[in-house]
Amino acid sequence: MPLGKVHDRITLCTLPLVTLLAGLVGGAAMALAVGGGYLFAGLMFAGDLDTYSRQYRRWLWLRWIWIPYQKLCRHRSFWSHGPIVGTLGRLLYLGIWLLGIPGLVWGVGYWWGWWGIPGQGWWDWLVAQRWHGVGIGLGLELGSLSHSLSDQLGSAWKGWRKGRQRF
Repeated sequence: MPLGKVHDRITLCTLPLVTLLAGLVGGAAMALAVGGGYLFAGLMFAGDLDTYSRQYRRWLWLRWIWIPYQKLCRHRSFWSHGPIVGTLGRLLYLGIWLLGIPGLVWGVGYWWGWWGIPGQGWWDWLVAQRWHGVGIGLGLELGSLSHSLSDQLGSAWKGWRKGRQRF
């Protein structure tokens, strides 16, 4: 399993290729969306949020939100490092914090009559930007896959080297 700095190097070295390929397939906006998601996943959002890792420490004063996640997920489990499931799980978990608390505040405010239902404009904007959301999601998944794949290859390499040293 590579160290955090190795994961960072892999992310930074492969970022231009991922961004270029996304740009060739979907244009400049898609390149920005995929590349941004890939960079965010590689540096702050991949599977190692389930440990006291570089990614966890980069959240600075917000790192406390990942403590329950660390208690819920065993390190390198399918739920933290699994393809698609790991990324979706982290997105849902973060969504609870980002939307759940403001949503609770909004709900209380709505209940007490402080404000009304949000305008239709937000929904229209989200629908118009859906392909950028797909690009960001693809970038997040590719960044997480890069992390998990390098973990698996690093472990396999160490096991192979250890096996060769016995003879």
